[in-house]
Amino acid sequence: MKKILFLIITGFSLHLQAQEEVKGKYQPIQSKTPESKEVIPPTETPPPDEPTLSKDPIVLKINPEELFKDNTLYKREANVEGIFYRRNEYLGGYVTKSSTSTVRYRDAAFVDGDKIRVYLNDKVIEPEVSLVGEFKGFKINLVKGMNKIDFEALNEGSASPNTAEFQVFDDTGAVIKASQWNVGTGYKAVIILYKE
Repeated sequence: MKKILFLIITGFSLHLQAQEEVKGKYQPIQSKTPESKEVIPPTETPPPDEPTLSKDPIVLKINPEELFKDNTLYKREANVEGIFYRRNEYLGGYVTKSSTSTVRYRDAAFVDGDKIRVYLNDKVIEPEVSLVGEFKGFKINLVKGMNKIDFEALNEGSASPNTAEFQVFDDTGAVIKASQWNVGTGYKAVIILYKE
């Protein structure tokens, strides 16, 4: 016990002696820039995963049944009791004045190998995209009138259904729509942007 007490007292006294030795010998480094320089705080921008929402988006009135009746573009709904995802999913229609739009998507559940194909006005723009945990996406130029974006489920990964979280932005960076889809293989999730 005496040895432990001796070591503690010796260590403490050495520490105090070192502090006394340093006192007064060293001065802080003076800044070379004048003190009166104005500092401008950074503007706060939301992180990419927390986008600002568009104020009162104008909803476009579209009947999804009319939209999905073309069997050459959309797979027919499978009437299987208890399986809700074997159908096409309408994500909404929105009016915008934007000349461009950014669309981002990622796997909404755990990453299980979900793959999609993306169409713009019935033309393939992304033939095969693997959904991962981080957002991926693309920017499109909007044409005057209807701009229809289809996300077709190429598979359901290792856990059904094909799940994704998506965000659609206007050209100011505000979100027009953010949501999720849950569709089976061969079915599509559809969003429409109507450029005024």
